[in-house]
Amino acid sequence: MPRTITAGLDGSSESLTAAEWAAKEALLRDLPLHLVHALGRQLYAPLGGVSQPSLGPDERIRWADHMLREAGATIARRHPGLRITTDRLTEEPVTALLGEGRTADLLVLGSRGLGGMAGFLVGSVAQAVMAGSRRPVVLVRGGLRSEDEHQSGAVGSGGTAFRDVVLGLNSAAPNDGVIEFAFEAATQRAARLRVVHGRSPELPYYDDGGDLDAELHDELTGVMHRALSEALEPWRDKFPGVEVTEQAVIGKAGSHLVEASRDASLVVIGRRLRRTPISTVIGPVAHAVLHHATAPVAVVPHD
Repeated sequence: MPRTITAGLDGSSESLTAAEWAAKEALLRDLPLHLVHALGRQLYAPLGGVSQPSLGPDERIRWADHMLREAGATIARRHPGLRITTDRLTEEPVTALLGEGRTADLLVLGSRGLGGMAGFLVGSVAQAVMAGSRRPVVLVRGGLRSEDEHQSGAVGSGGTAFRDVVLGLNSAAPNDGVIEFAFEAATQRAARLRVVHGRSPELPYYDDGGDLDAELHDELTGVMHRALSEALEPWRDKFPGVEVTEQAVIGKAGSHLVEASRDASLVVIGRRLRRTPISTVIGPVAHAVLHHATAPVAVVPHD
């Protein structure tokens, strides 16, 4: 099977934003873009972003084909030369997307903003796909603009300066696949890689006021920095062109990654593969980042 960047479309504005992001990622990787829509047994078709009464089978097929055709044509106009294919699938969305993801370099999905500080809504389909995929999945928030991924004042396709790629790394159990994904993403963007490791000490380490002793804080962050440097050393040698900064922080990793996402072009996190049947459990760090990060989030599964 040819390598692709695959985006799932459902006709919503969020999925179209994700498809546009996927198109730019395909250009960065010199890969074709594959747009897919799963018919399934949906009761409502999101025509123009608004649910409409149930359509008959023939109408659903015509609507899906029209939606895919229009999305492909729009992206082709914006990105001349990009290879684009489309496919209408008959399975249920989760099954169809997991199947497509097996042969894709990346599977890209959209999320919907909840407004204010509430974060972003990760739908049941997207969450189930991320929990079950054995390949990287990227979640792109609705309303993302091209300039959101670039440094202030750096607008345009030529000589554009990307914001940092942020990697959430567990230095106690670093995974090569997750680290390599982040270094490659930084290389493709000619961006700096910022590696964040957060740790929450046990309660006995805090004083009566709930604060961590300053000397202990410095000792813990020192240990964390040394662990990060050790884990990243071979990857610095393999990717000498990537500028790397390390950030060892005390507190919940998810919160620090959400904060780092505000000035990032991409956040990369790992997800341990589960041996149990497919579920929607994605772990506390992934849950926090996926629901509140403002940058696109790549979830890389690993053993």
